[in-house]
Amino acid sequence: MAEKDYRTITIALPKGRLLKESVEFLKKANIDASETLSDTRKLIFESGDFRFILVKPMDVPTYVYYGTADIGIAGKDVIEEKGYPLYEPLDLKFGACRLSVAEPVNISEPYDLEKLSFIRVATKYPKTTDRFFRSKGIHPEIIVLYGSVELAPLVGLADRIVDLVQTGTTLKVNGLREVDTILYSTARLIVNRASLKTKYGIIKKMIENMREALR
Repeated sequence: MAEKDYRTITIALPKGRLLKESVEFLKKANIDASETLSDTRKLIFESGDFRFILVKPMDVPTYVYYGTADIGIAGKDVIEEKGYPLYEPLDLKFGACRLSVAEPVNISEPYDLEKLSFIRVATKYPKTTDRFFRSKGIHPEIIVLYGSVELAPLVGLADRIVDLVQTGTTLKVNGLREVDTILYSTARLIVNRASLKTKYGIIKKMIENMREALR
């Protein structure tokens, strides 16, 4: 039993937009996580020596950092926001998007970093947003939202937003435009540092297989 526990690798996968591509990528690396795509409410799946847990994208680094999961797949945007000291061996090259600043197209004072000294921003990424604007010498008032961030400037809650953008269609539909990019994001493999030591042989082989799959 102890041997099985030692050999089992727990992988945290993000629910939502990255899940399908994560499963497809793992398949290329000889890891079958296809059951996680089944139409159920299950959050834990077992397949051979692997256990998969489905969690909210923003929670993947937390599960990996605290060792509940040995490895995980998370967007660079999420990794930067959480700021945990995790081993990040691979850029998996899918899920490309960008974390951008956006404002209403008809705003009275358009975005200009040289003129701004204060900014009120609505976002799901308060830490990343705060670091970005402070690095530019701008004091941000940050309003944390977890719903439709695009609504905030339309109803006067904030002047601008910081949010993930893929095509820009949602911004355009809501009368917003991108004015700056904070970071570019793709899915990354993250590894718990303790697991890397205690399960080194297994995880090293997995990383090699994934690296080969990327080729």
